[in-house]
Amino acid sequence: MAERSLLNQLIDALRCLPGVGPKSAQRMAFHLLERDREGGARLARVMADAMARVQSCRRCRTLSEHDLCGICANPKRDASLLCVVEQPSEIVAIDQATDFRGLYFVLGGRLSPLDGIGPDELGLDVLEGRLRDESIMEVILAISPTVEGSATAQFIADFAARHGVKITRIAHGVPLGGELEHVDGGTLALAFAGRRDL
Repeated sequence: MAERSLLNQLIDALRCLPGVGPKSAQRMAFHLLERDREGGARLARVMADAMARVQSCRRCRTLSEHDLCGICANPKRDASLLCVVEQPSEIVAIDQATDFRGLYFVLGGRLSPLDGIGPDELGLDVLEGRLRDESIMEVILAISPTVEGSATAQFIADFAARHGVKITRIAHGVPLGGELEHVDGGTLALAFAGRRDL
């Protein structure tokens, strides 16, 4: 059997990126080879370096090239507030969109026994250790309002209560600028359940 060409290997390699299908991967590969070889070489160097050096922060489990990420190492952050998120990308979204100045903990997913994702895979023992050993006053759950997300939130709320830590969950409901007629029933039900005084 003949070896696959480097071009085909490059196209297949680019398909590992989310949302990149065969046509997009082919366009990217041709662009790099025909118009931006320097950019492609830089991409390859940085990607190899990132794959070798980026790891999980030992405290919050976000991505970092150091033992402690920049947020955990920042003494100006409020160590009494801990926001629990599913993925590292959500930290960036929260920090850019809000004035939250506390710390974070990244689960890396949601409890899903059918998929083999239990408390150990989400680092919940590490989270419970932080609640036990640190001066955390409030845990803010920024977890998706799915069935698995709700189960994960309840699991965390149960052990946070054992440590006397206040537990809150971000509001879910109608998006800003959203029209009620276009909002699905589940989202509308959450919005009604989470209503507040004006």
